[in-house]
Amino acid sequence: MKLKTLALVCAGASMFSGSVLAKTEVNFWYSGGTKPQQMMVELIEEFNASQNEYEIKPALQGNYTETYQKLQAGLASKTAPELVLLDSGRAEAMHGRGLSRDLSTYMDDEFNFADFVSAFRDQVTAEDGSVIGLPAYGTTQVFYYNKHVLAEHGFTEQDLSTWQGVAKVAEKVTKRDDKGNPTFYGWEPMWGQHNMIDAAFSNGAKVISDDGKTVLIDSPEWVEVWDSFRKWIHDDQIMRIHYGGQGWEYWYKTIDDVMKGNALGYTGSSGDQGDLDFTKLAATTQPGWGSNPSAPQAGAQVFVMPKSTDEEAAKGAFEFMEFYTNAKNTAAWSMFTGYIPVRMSVENVPEYKAFTQKNPQALIPLKQASFASKDFLDPTNGKIMDALKVAADQIQIQNVPAEKALKRAAKKAQRALDKANRS
Repeated sequence: MKLKTLALVCAGASMFSGSVLAKTEVNFWYSGGTKPQQMMVELIEEFNASQNEYEIKPALQGNYTETYQKLQAGLASKTAPELVLLDSGRAEAMHGRGLSRDLSTYMDDEFNFADFVSAFRDQVTAEDGSVIGLPAYGTTQVFYYNKHVLAEHGFTEQDLSTWQGVAKVAEKVTKRDDKGNPTFYGWEPMWGQHNMIDAAFSNGAKVISDDGKTVLIDSPEWVEVWDSFRKWIHDDQIMRIHYGGQGWEYWYKTIDDVMKGNALGYTGSSGDQGDLDFTKLAATTQPGWGSNPSAPQAGAQVFVMPKSTDEEAAKGAFEFMEFYTNAKNTAAWSMFTGYIPVRMSVENVPEYKAFTQKNPQALIPLKQASFASKDFLDPTNGKIMDALKVAADQIQIQNVPAEKALKRAAKKAQRALDKANRS
């Protein structure tokens, strides 16, 4: 009799234990580089251990494009995850198609959405006030330069506060061999359209008109800026572009030039900081154009909650986002990866205060994000940005005059915009 009673007690305990341990599973698809992957895994494990209601089930994807493509199939087959990490453009596309949840319905006063960096907050706030996603971490392109070389030539960081000043410094510090070929470059803009777009925005340039009907990328504001880069690279040879190669090869060649003493500085991602030696280098915000203030883009990777997923799991997804983006965790993310924290209150985190006092360059991306333009969200599903990329290649690599390259780009982009507006 005692054995039977003991067995029943054990069985009851087992059933009770099972009910306690059973958590609602929250499927989460994400991608990212090595350091972001490491930090994501750590935060997921910490969240899962911190409470008994939800279990985040992560699934690493190849990249953001692959994540989005797979998500489309998941939505069609009703197997989409409760949470997905996308770039801001694809997050906007999800909202435009009515496929994502409005996160404002999950927020309370304690969540303090107003604490998020304004450039990132604006990116995820729709015109109707709905919140299409939550910024996970931010990135922006900043200036990295050899502080010793700059000082040796009698310049200070203030001399890099305008692009015209950068050109003046670059001309002075560029070294050449007996045949006039550069052996040390004054500056290396990163290959691609992005930091030239940033410079154009500082010149008052717009991609499309306010009514959303006209492409403006061949306006004088664009041509002036982009042809100046062409001149600095090809005519004056005081700047250089590394391009092509496998994967991120061009990026690391650019970094190596500055690290190995072949260039004064370069324009690169806030996420580069983990690869740089700040005993040699310093960081500063992007310059303005002429007398205009700096207006670089700042973009966020965005947590999105697809519609038509399990309601209880969706609650768990938001709880994880709230945990992930609290001041302490966004500070830890930034310190480890170099990307921008998403909350302004990060500056009150003691560990972050100590870290930035020792590593002042870590504050530069956050400072830039506080006055940055939000990333342009392409209404043509990338066709306008593709046209700008082609034009940038023609200017940076082929020495095509900017007016010619941008007129071609504008025609292609206008056709795409007209089609998008008709659909």
